[in-house]
Amino acid sequence: MESEAAPIIRIIDLETTGDRAGGDRVVEIGWQDLDWADGQWRVGSERGARFVNPERLIPARTQAIHHILDRDVEGAQTWLDVAPAILKPANRRVVALAAHRVAFEQRWCRKAFTGTVAWICTFKCALRLWPDEPSHANQFLRYSRRPQGLDQEAGLPAHRAGPDAYVTAHLLREMLCVTRVETLIGWTREPALLPRVTFGENRGRRWSAMSDEFVASILQRRGFDADIRFTARHEQALRAGRTADPQAMLF
Repeated sequence: MESEAAPIIRIIDLETTGDRAGGDRVVEIGWQDLDWADGQWRVGSERGARFVNPERLIPARTQAIHHILDRDVEGAQTWLDVAPAILKPANRRVVALAAHRVAFEQRWCRKAFTGTVAWICTFKCALRLWPDEPSHANQFLRYSRRPQGLDQEAGLPAHRAGPDAYVTAHLLREMLCVTRVETLIGWTREPALLPRVTFGENRGRRWSAMSDEFVASILQRRGFDADIRFTARHEQALRAGRTADPQAMLF
């Protein structure tokens, strides 16, 4: 009997014409695998990047970020042609897909391409594991965490799909040295747990330093997003000595 393929986590990064899934298109996809071998996750040899024809002009504002020009994607395959084989590769057992900000990639990497495979958001997980970092941007963490084995040249240029996926893979590998895949998937399914206040005159202060009245006021007022409300409920539960219930904190 043929043995079952070893599990992998495939890290995905997209460069696009903009951030509106309904109107913007992918211009490049990059990927980097983590392989399970000898009882640990390792950055594997399987990685790559493909240009994608967006079938429209690339705006100057996004060219200024990723430096992909219209002539670069001319003649490339479309997203519908490229996505299936990369997001659901044959003869590979993908136990999770990952990206640094999953909500962005999922605008184009829909279930029609990925099936039921779970996602890991390394941004949300970094907030949990490394709350003291002053920034949780992918490139900042690259230099602050200095993950072992990350080759400087392989991770450049920044803001290109292949190198960015490579960097994210190294950060995820570091997370998996101390945390299980299932835990990271669980954190990804919840709103982000913010270590610091992100608004108003208290911006930058730790939630743990805020008064009980401030935390309660967040839940009494409208207009705050899911991440802020989730964090406020989590902080309340901690102060009350309760185990935070993720489902209850969503409302």
